[in-house]
Amino acid sequence: MPRPLMAPPELLHTDLTGRRYVVTGANSGIGRVTASQLVAQGADVTLAVRRPDDARSVAAELDGPGSVDVVALDLGDLASVRRCADTLLAADRRIDGLLNNAGVMNTSEGRTKDGFETQIGINHLGHYLLTELLLDRLRASAPSRVVNVSSCYHDVAQKRTGEVVLDDLHFERRAYDGWKAYAQAKLANVLHARALAKRLDGTGVTAVSLHPGWVRTRLIRHSLPVWAQDTILRPFLRAAGMIEPWEGAQTSLYTLLAPEVEEHPGAYFSQIGRYRDRALDGGGWPMRSPNPQVHDDGLVDALDAHSRQLVGPAA
Repeated sequence: MPRPLMAPPELLHTDLTGRRYVVTGANSGIGRVTASQLVAQGADVTLAVRRPDDARSVAAELDGPGSVDVVALDLGDLASVRRCADTLLAADRRIDGLLNNAGVMNTSEGRTKDGFETQIGINHLGHYLLTELLLDRLRASAPSRVVNVSSCYHDVAQKRTGEVVLDDLHFERRAYDGWKAYAQAKLANVLHARALAKRLDGTGVTAVSLHPGWVRTRLIRHSLPVWAQDTILRPFLRAAGMIEPWEGAQTSLYTLLAPEVEEHPGAYFSQIGRYRDRALDGGGWPMRSPNPQVHDDGLVDALDAHSRQLVGPAA
């Protein structure tokens, strides 16, 4: 496997005093590492998480001149998403960046509280609503960023081609497959960023998506015991391309902070990965996705409209 892409050192020494970032799923993995680095550079960071008590313990460990606060967010419950947005907006503070980082992978068949298939509901629709509710604040804080954490599996996931099926997003007619559902949800993240870029043109808000790499995190828990990943299998998985959370956070930090990202609205940024075109495995900041649906403007608009309809009139 190629070596992981790393953000320029000077970018990770930029003074972020006065900037504020919201990171979903920031109590572990690349979300936690990203939040830690932002705080170390002086930013004020909100950890938006499903388990706020755990996140408060994490917040106490983040060291730096920046500040940390915690807000509850269950992306599988749209009422919780609305409460989270209300809390963030009530603070009457700027938002320089929203990192839609939280997610689940290859879950058993299930439904969110609002009846959505679990993976499309948590990975896409929950983040879709949160983003919509914060857009006015992001516009007022411009230049600002919306960054969706997707995956190279939006292209092909364990031999399942990524495909958004608008008339069966929730696997009501198709036989459920956890990897197909994950690929669909991660593809939706990429399409969402493209739709945002079109709608936000000229506002100073830049929306992009990314693949963080195959990172050693708890995301694997529905496919492999985390203890096995972290112990006996770790050297073998590393040799196969698994990277550490600090390496996995590089693309998130780059897309949140690098000035040149503003030149690529709607783009996809990739850490090393696995693609149908193996020439792309080395990644790129940015990189053209090999999945043809990413470049289907009609589908981008249709998914945007359908997502808005599904999450309700507050969006």
